[in-house]
Amino acid sequence: MTMSELTPVNLEPVNVEDYVNIQRLINRYADAVIHRNGVQWGSCWTDEAVWDLGGGRLVEGKEAILKLWYAAMGGISSVVQTVHNGDAWAGASANEATGRWAISERMRRANGDSGILLAHYDDAYAKVNGQWLFTRRFLQVHYGGPADLSANFTNDKEQLIARGIVADV
Repeated sequence: MTMSELTPVNLEPVNVEDYVNIQRLINRYADAVIHRNGVQWGSCWTDEAVWDLGGGRLVEGKEAILKLWYAAMGGISSVVQTVHNGDAWAGASANEATGRWAISERMRRANGDSGILLAHYDDAYAKVNGQWLFTRRFLQVHYGGPADLSANFTNDKEQLIARGIVADV
C-alpha cells in the first residue's frame, strides 16, 4: 500500500498507547516549528528518514533534512504550525506505523509577506528505543498563499487523483 492510499477504511488503528505517543511526536514537531528549535525538530526524525515536500522536492537523511529546514526557516521571520486532526495505523511490525495529520501554518516571511499553508502529512514511523520517530513525511499541500485565500486550492477531486490520493466525491 502506498502512502497516498492511507485511509481509515482499510487500515488497523494503532493501540491507544502508541497513538498517544505518535501524537506527542506530531505535537513536538509542531512546537519545534513554532519555537524555531532545530535540535527539538531534528529529534523527531530517524537518521535514514525521508522528507517529501511534493513537487519533486525529496530530501533523504536526517542531516540533509535538517540542512533544508534551517535554510527554510531562515526565510521565515515567524510561523505558527497547528496540528488539527489525525490518525495512526499499525504497520508491518509492532515497531512500525503510518499516519495522516492535517496541519495549517500562518507565517510571515523574512521579506514581510504573510501567508498560510493548509495541508496534511502522510507519515511513516518507527519505534526506536521505545520512542516513535518519523521515517518519512510526505507533505500534501491543499492551499498555500495569501491569508485571504485568493490563491488556488489544490485539493479538488481531479488534482487529488493526479497526486495519487483516493478521492471519490
